[in-house]
Amino acid sequence: MMLGLIVLLAVLLLVSGFEMFLVLGLPALAYKEAFYGRLPDAAAVQKIVGGIDHTTLLAIPFFIFAANLMGSGQIAKQLIGVVTALVGHTRGGIGHVVVGGSMAFGSVSGSAPATVAAMGRTVYPEMRRAGYSEKFSLGLLVASAETALLIPPSITLIVYGWITGTSISQLFAAGLGVGLVLGLAFALFVELQARRDAVRPSARLPWSARLRTVWEAKWALGMPVIILGGIYSGTITPTEAAAVSVIYALVVETVVFRDLGRADLLRITEDSAINTAIIFVLLAMGGLISFFVTLAQVPDMILGLLDAADAGRIVFLIAVNVCFFIAGMFIDPNSTLLVLVPPLYPVAMSFGIDPVHFGMVVTLNVCLGMITPPFGLDIFVASSTLGKPVTDIIRGVWPFVLVNLIVLLLITYIPQISLIVPKLFYR
Repeated sequence: MMLGLIVLLAVLLLVSGFEMFLVLGLPALAYKEAFYGRLPDAAAVQKIVGGIDHTTLLAIPFFIFAANLMGSGQIAKQLIGVVTALVGHTRGGIGHVVVGGSMAFGSVSGSAPATVAAMGRTVYPEMRRAGYSEKFSLGLLVASAETALLIPPSITLIVYGWITGTSISQLFAAGLGVGLVLGLAFALFVELQARRDAVRPSARLPWSARLRTVWEAKWALGMPVIILGGIYSGTITPTEAAAVSVIYALVVETVVFRDLGRADLLRITEDSAINTAIIFVLLAMGGLISFFVTLAQVPDMILGLLDAADAGRIVFLIAVNVCFFIAGMFIDPNSTLLVLVPPLYPVAMSFGIDPVHFGMVVTLNVCLGMITPPFGLDIFVASSTLGKPVTDIIRGVWPFVLVNLIVLLLITYIPQISLIVPKLFYR
């Protein structure tokens, strides 16, 4: 009875518009007082501090800072330019540029909202001029940014790895494969839509012009090479790669391109600090939640319910997808991970599900939540960036939600798709 009241408290806080760290933290503290009143307050504080006292999490502020540097400078623009030169002349034209550009920017940022903002300002007018409808253009811009949560370096994968203790390097390798699958699914949809709308592709550039574009973007292309090559070769850890990415972005943007001045750096640093603080406050509350989830034996309760219903692995994975789909409609990605992964991960392990595969299922669900109404974060970022009504963007997103669900089912029930790349690099 008391546990139900605490859950009700969390729901009331959420619908009342309280900040997410209060929605997570106050019910956890109420649970402590109701069931573990003798537990010293210092123990709760220790769990909150312990929630962010982990070296793996050092990668998050570095990648956020690097992404903001590149998004404000020339690296992001040059990466998009390379994709345009290589695929802009195909039937899908600028639509393929959106998908490929989002994957390219995701490979150096790890942030879907940053990808929406960067791509929206750059390619949305070009999509409309090429003949794509407004609805499709808005939907594609928002949906393609999801690949940034899968293509390394993904902040979402870092958070999942921290919660579960799964290798970040293996998660990055799996995310690369799954991100390519999702990107190809979007590209196929773009091809079909381009045929339907009779979209005009860009003029085909001669190979000399394409190679020149690639050469001119050599400094921008160096970023994903350093990050991905360094991690997969075992030369540097993901955390070290994050630090290297900041140094590289600073040198390239301020010394080579000379595109960012002192005022720009101060603004970018402030924005990065704010974004980092928001994530780390949530992670701190997540440490407290995980502690009480373990004390309450929630995973054992879930296993008991599944055993009573004679449900197996397939039903469990369906339940996981449903829970994440519903949660993604109302709360932000990091909060979804912090609430659902601690109770569900031990159950997944009891069914023999590979932790890397489970991470891909979870992350794809988080991707889906980013574009799912009513509170899909990327929808609001696109609305703010492009000055378009939220309702217009929602209408364009629904077909891509369906594409995402198809990919999610494939990833959920064919584990080999998630595990093929990690097996290549980490035999």
